[in-house]
Amino acid sequence: MKTVLRNGRILAGDDFRDDVAVLVEDGRIVAVLAADDAAVSAADAQVDLDGGWLMPGFIDAQVNGGGGALFNNQTDVDALRTIMAGHRRFGTTGMLPTLISDDAEVMARAVQATREAIDAGVPGVLGIHLEGPYIAPARKGTHDAGKFRVPDADEVRMATALDNGVTLITLAPERVPVETIRQMVANGAIVAAGHTAGTYQQIREGLDAGVTGFTHLYNAMSPLLGREPGAVGAALEDAGSWCGVIVDGVHVHPSSLRVALAAKPRGKVFLVTDAMPMVGSDNPAFELYGEVITAVDGVVRNAAGSLAGSALDMATAVRNTVDLLGLPLAEASRMASTYPAQFLRLDDRYGHIAPGYQADFVLLDQDLQVQATWIAGERD
Repeated sequence: MKTVLRNGRILAGDDFRDDVAVLVEDGRIVAVLAADDAAVSAADAQVDLDGGWLMPGFIDAQVNGGGGALFNNQTDVDALRTIMAGHRRFGTTGMLPTLISDDAEVMARAVQATREAIDAGVPGVLGIHLEGPYIAPARKGTHDAGKFRVPDADEVRMATALDNGVTLITLAPERVPVETIRQMVANGAIVAAGHTAGTYQQIREGLDAGVTGFTHLYNAMSPLLGREPGAVGAALEDAGSWCGVIVDGVHVHPSSLRVALAAKPRGKVFLVTDAMPMVGSDNPAFELYGEVITAVDGVVRNAAGSLAGSALDMATAVRNTVDLLGLPLAEASRMASTYPAQFLRLDDRYGHIAPGYQADFVLLDQDLQVQATWIAGERD
């Protein structure tokens, strides 16, 4: 069955176009056609986009929880269904469920749950993000330093054991031997620097060993100073690495984000939410490490005052990128889809509206509110 999506502003190529339609069959994009092409009227089903903005579905590489569920507290397929459903309401069609620092047994269950979810075809689960526990106590944020450790060979094998999806590991390069980083990369993992107190030189050594990303740039990392560039300086200087950013107006000042966008090559800065369970839920509270944490005025902090993830969703991150950073909607969309797909090495299947790509879309109205999503051609 062929379905055509028409009468919208469609992000096809570098900008939105209102003179094209998208033809979908068997969950994939078959063609981007001129709106008056005969194949448009001949399609089996027509979807009228009513002038809305159609863009590739959002891909979130850092999702701790959603829909009331926290991955650390519930490491099973049901939790992943719940988390994904909570975020899909806000345009996310692909995610990495994120486990923050925990015991090896919990990590192993999380990896297995992710494998089972992908095997079961849970829509939108692309892999796993292990954020810690190989990180620095001095930059721990809300992580439990009692969980921190240096992985041995067995733990490296366990952490990189996912064989049907992406594995992203956030670590502090100064805390993990470069040989271990190289082994993680050799095992297929994508490695990012985060929650790090490392010097510029230590971060450079991590990059040379295979680190290709920075987790929530500026947050929980050594800052850029005049005589010590730190992790932030290394991230901004390095042309080949990607930086995830939380654009919620709380985690990072908009001016600092504009500096990052000016310093990095286009395409190397992408949006993440670092979302907690309240996204897609009416409950502003959740439990982490035995402590009840409540979002107040949309800001999530633990009792010690540290930011504890966010209450941000991807659609709001896109709007903030337009409103706070002054970027065009097309570029904000790419920061939420194309660029994370590139970072996760999935850009041959996701992140574009083009022939051969999976039919993952989000439709926004004139106020940039989500009206619909499609995953593999299936509308929510």
